[in-house]
Amino acid sequence: MKHKLFGTSTGLYSSEIILGTANFGTRMGFGTNPEEAKEILTAYADAGGNFIDTSDQYQLGESEEVVGKFIENQRNNFIICTKYTRSSEADPKISNFGNHRKAMRQAIESSLKRLKTDYIDIYMPHFDDGVTPLDEIVRGLEDLVYSGKVLYTGLANFPAWKAATVASSTKLTAIQIEYNLLQRTADREFIPMAAQFGLGTMTYSPLAGGLLTGKYRKGETGRITLTSTSGYQENENTKTILDQLFIIAEELDATPGQVALAWVLSKGAFPIVGARTIHHFNEGLKATSIQLTADHIIKLDELSAVSLGYPHDLLATIRG
Repeated sequence: MKHKLFGTSTGLYSSEIILGTANFGTRMGFGTNPEEAKEILTAYADAGGNFIDTSDQYQLGESEEVVGKFIENQRNNFIICTKYTRSSEADPKISNFGNHRKAMRQAIESSLKRLKTDYIDIYMPHFDDGVTPLDEIVRGLEDLVYSGKVLYTGLANFPAWKAATVASSTKLTAIQIEYNLLQRTADREFIPMAAQFGLGTMTYSPLAGGLLTGKYRKGETGRITLTSTSGYQENENTKTILDQLFIIAEELDATPGQVALAWVLSKGAFPIVGARTIHHFNEGLKATSIQLTADHIIKLDELSAVSLGYPHDLLATIRG
């Protein structure tokens, strides 16, 4: 697995694929048992992977516990990103939920214990709660950096204008956004904003809940069939993109999912690859060895392009 600088505002080198651990554990009634999760973590490390993404909310804290046990005797070999906002509780009290300083303080202390470490490499709120002022979030994160408990800070699922406001006033390192061939609205503001501020761009759902693997055409189950919140469904547009993925996959002796992941990698982002089984992980890892041609990328770009909207469309017309 290749390594590259995580953005342009740090000297931090990250593996090109981030391991997502949302499924590590079974505390929420589904997921990957700790033994197989350890097997995935080991395979990832053996392949050169060094960046693990988790959250206090994933499997109600069990994901962090699994990761903590794995890195306990090799902590310095990994970049650990974790998130707060949702809490690790199934039904948190109102004072324990959100992005305010109290929730932040409680979350960081609990995450440090579960991860068996005294510092977090990248720490960020999991989403914009719509209530906590940006200044409170920024000052809270800065205090964690000053205390040595956090090295770098980021934002996940925040509006681009808020992320830009934070990045212009403090040392923000990363953003975490949804991005794939079926979800490219980040091209409007997030991607250029991250480039402007030199942020490392972590992209989740690179396979659109498994839809881009083509497995649902075979009647298999996955995130889309098991939950009602994935937001993805096959329609005429997605069918066209998926058909093209199958064509390219056949040319390259690969799978549609591997081609879809290789496309995200071609954009310079750091895709977060989550795996429920070691087989899923090994299949995803093969995407790092796929070489898409310029024609492949152009074709997929054209089929998946979204309108950039105002003022971008207007400016494109004016500029010719």
